[in-house]
Amino acid sequence: MKAMILAAGLGTRLGEMTREKPKALVEVAGVPLIEHVILRLKKQGFDEIIINLHHFGDMIKDFIIGKNHFGLRIDFSEEKILLDTGGGLKNAAAFFDDESPFLLHNVDILSDLDLNAMMQFHLQNNNLATVAVRQRETQRYILFDDDGLLAGWESLQSGEKIIARPGITETCRLSFMGIHIFSPQIFTKMTDTGAFSIIKTYLDLAAQGEKIMAYRGDTARWLDLGRSEIFQRAQDLLGKDFFV
Repeated sequence: MKAMILAAGLGTRLGEMTREKPKALVEVAGVPLIEHVILRLKKQGFDEIIINLHHFGDMIKDFIIGKNHFGLRIDFSEEKILLDTGGGLKNAAAFFDDESPFLLHNVDILSDLDLNAMMQFHLQNNNLATVAVRQRETQRYILFDDDGLLAGWESLQSGEKIIARPGITETCRLSFMGIHIFSPQIFTKMTDTGAFSIIKTYLDLAAQGEKIMAYRGDTARWLDLGRSEIFQRAQDLLGKDFFV
């Protein structure tokens, strides 16, 4: 199975921790974030991975090479300018050439979500995209209807709310977990170019009637390592056995 790890970001929310190295190489329990993610993917059967690079990209590449690619096929997608989540995925489209569903995983997410179960859910429902979500208080939500189909997006901070599918009145607010699964047809349906968010793509495609579904990960251990204070508490929050 194939996967992509999004590791190109600047990591500005981590302050001094990313002044001289990329977020992907900041350590949790003595191990760089990207190593945690790669080993989790490998354990769940993902054996071909592409990583997008920008900020200190050569450091990430050297680290992966130094680890003998973890015994996997690992390629790199270099971005001269940051392309955001949607643009970064589209830039790596050539890697996903086998017409099979694939996974997209943020480098700053640690989780024991069952990715094989999520893949089966994606296949059984014949989705264009499947988005891992959970019930959690945050400032931005993806909105779903009663059938688990994506219906919109909402920011509590800005007050902006987008309903992508006309006629939907009742929605459920769910928090994004930084993990998606796509069918390869996604690339022919992404009309934006340059830098753009995958959330914009989702909203556009939902408005066209495409099937984008929620996969509930409420019972999984999960942590977004986007802030420095979370790094310091990660081992306590996830449990020591998580890092074994």
